[in-house]
Amino acid sequence: MAETEDFLVRELHPVDDDIFKEPMRKRRRSDRDQRFRAFPSVEQSALKEYEKLESRTRRVLSNTYQKLIQSVFLDDSIPNSVKYLINRLLALIEKPSLDPIYIGLFGSTGAGKSSLINAIIQQAMFLPVSGESICTSCIVQVSSGCCEQYEAKIHLLSDQEWKEELKNLTTLLHRTEELGGEEEDAWDRGDAVEEAVWKLQKFYGNGAEGKSYEELLRAKPRGKIPTSRVISLKAEEAEGLSVKLDPYIRTQRRDWGGGSAETHIWPLIKLVEVTLPKSELIPEGVVLVDIPGTGDFNSKRDEMWKKTIDKCSVIWVISDIERISGGRAHEDLLNESMKACQRGFCRDLALVVTKTDKLHLPEYLRERKVGNQAIQSQREAVLERNEMIKLQRNKILKDKLKRKLPADSRVLEASELVYTVSAQEYWQRALLTQEETEIPKLREYIRRRLLDKKKRMVTKYVTEAFGLLLLTDSFSCTDHMQNEHLHMSGLRRFVEEKIQLLEKAIDQCFAHIARPLQEGIWNARSSYRRILGACLVRSRGNQGFHQTLKAVCLKNGIYASRTLARIDLNEALTQPIYEQIDPIFGCIFSRSGKPADGSALIPHIDAFKLSLQEKMTEIGIRNGLKYDSYKKSFLIQEISAILGGLEEHILRKKRKIYESLTTSVQNDLKPCYEEAAQITGKKACERMKDALRRGVDRQVAEGMFERAQERMQHQFQQLKNGITEKVKGSIATMLTLASSPGDGLYKELADVKSEYKEMEKLHRSLREVAENAVLRRGMQDFLLRMSPSKAGPPKT
Repeated sequence: MAETEDFLVRELHPVDDDIFKEPMRKRRRSDRDQRFRAFPSVEQSALKEYEKLESRTRRVLSNTYQKLIQSVFLDDSIPNSVKYLINRLLALIEKPSLDPIYIGLFGSTGAGKSSLINAIIQQAMFLPVSGESICTSCIVQVSSGCCEQYEAKIHLLSDQEWKEELKNLTTLLHRTEELGGEEEDAWDRGDAVEEAVWKLQKFYGNGAEGKSYEELLRAKPRGKIPTSRVISLKAEEAEGLSVKLDPYIRTQRRDWGGGSAETHIWPLIKLVEVTLPKSELIPEGVVLVDIPGTGDFNSKRDEMWKKTIDKCSVIWVISDIERISGGRAHEDLLNESMKACQRGFCRDLALVVTKTDKLHLPEYLRERKVGNQAIQSQREAVLERNEMIKLQRNKILKDKLKRKLPADSRVLEASELVYTVSAQEYWQRALLTQEETEIPKLREYIRRRLLDKKKRMVTKYVTEAFGLLLLTDSFSCTDHMQNEHLHMSGLRRFVEEKIQLLEKAIDQCFAHIARPLQEGIWNARSSYRRILGACLVRSRGNQGFHQTLKAVCLKNGIYASRTLARIDLNEALTQPIYEQIDPIFGCIFSRSGKPADGSALIPHIDAFKLSLQEKMTEIGIRNGLKYDSYKKSFLIQEISAILGGLEEHILRKKRKIYESLTTSVQNDLKPCYEEAAQITGKKACERMKDALRRGVDRQVAEGMFERAQERMQHQFQQLKNGITEKVKGSIATMLTLASSPGDGLYKELADVKSEYKEMEKLHRSLREVAENAVLRRGMQDFLLRMSPSKAGPPKT
């Protein structure tokens, strides 16, 4: 098989060899090849071609930049057009090769996230795992890089961030002093207080839980805290780093006494970054993120938890097979992941069912209701059950996504939304082959995602670079620079008219959310008492709950524990609004623009871009001048670059818009939370609940939900203003620079004819590289279909 793939790589028509001559200063071939070890030979060939294209393009840009700098170095005044060109070249040269792809593994305690990462990276016990309880205590990022050793960076809370948490912990604990008898016993059994006591004891030593905030500020921590607030670890082997890393990321059990010096600073840890040497399994540029399922009591860690979820372009919801049906935690994880699709950068979402080797055969056979064929072994039962789960959960998940997301969402087009994996069987192979554990399938997904992103990035990069070199070369053509130029006055009027139309289109786009938003407000007003009541009776009576409620109030309506479900009163109260606006909100920020009702924002910007580009083409055809064609091509390319950056700006802003409802409600209820948090003494829990009910009633009566509506609409208006300002400013500057010879546009520059010709050749080769990749992939798929299937393990 491998020999056939290598033959294909050699036989396909090569892209022009001159294009891919290695620069003088280039990493050794062996080093470059190592970066692609995670890919099969067919995909390696495609990646190498795209990387060579990118590398050569960067060298052409650097040479052009140096020539331009030298040509204007002694000038007293550099024309604005040349400054613009130099800055654009520099921006392209410094543009990152590829933004990391963050794949978030999002799951509850004990779901098997760490075990799954260990299997994917082929290191059985690298991250701490346990079959009994929660192991990973913080966000852990795992990636591969160019380092020679295994490395880790442990990021700690800043001094100010720890002081904020310390104040909340001591406030929470010292309310017990005013309780008595039965209430105090109930308090001691609560999760919030147990965790607070444990953190203070771990950091300061036994007895710390009885000290005041001021006393603890003066106390000396048990562990040594680096001034940089970062701890760096290195090891030659994976096992060595794993041993060093374990005490920092493993959740410290409350029944363990003592502990190493490393565990003493465990309460300060907020993020761990692990970098592996060049991996044969995980390509450079991919970051696997182990994300706890509930957030954190510390405000900074909780904000990081949300931001980490939102920056993931892929989310795998991890749930073990025994919790997948009917579990509230599983549903909460799915809902939070779907919100990430709305407010963040997530484009792909899948359910990864873990521990799928677990099956009690007699029970399964008794309850089995499908198929006429007799089950002969444990292995056959596991495979059949896993296939049934995939079919059932795929339909359930797709239905949920259809209700929440726009119809053209990419995730709805995925052929597979559910994976059934077994990290244990991946290593033991007692029942299943490695392929049947679906770990290799997840690796293939990762590789293809990176390869697709690299293709898009290089194609865009080379095209943009070609547009700049086209104009740069035209600057040096002095024989026709004074007489051949575009007449821009008509174009300016055209652009102004189109910008006005764009503003109206954006208004119409945002208007689609007005009615669902209003309906959501009505629903929220009519149901808030019921929702609040449900939130305030999460525990049997008041036992063990009033300290949790105290924590909720101290954190402005939010409580995140490592063991309990996340509580967010603000989000719960606004949920009826989100249920109404989610589908249309997703449509507004949809990328593909299939909705034909005008509700999608990006298609309006695309239409604006197309109208300008068509106008450029029309001017070029009408004038029929060579220099005008240079200008036309440059302007078309610059329009794409400007509006492409605008799309990224919009996607970054949508999180703030989406969260404006809960943020508004939280701000309005802050006095209410502060009042409830101060309540102490007998029947404190009931009095806190009463204070919350009164406070929410008062705020609703005074227009809390209507204010949230106004603030969201204000955020939409700010986005519209930002879009139009950026479009007006960028395009006006571009047209001014290209308008007349009077401001020095046609200043003679260094000759970049050779760079332009090389860039032209690189641009032409993009199509050949893409064709080669398609041919290789097609032949590989054909050979895989023709190859015999691998037999399963002999054990049953």
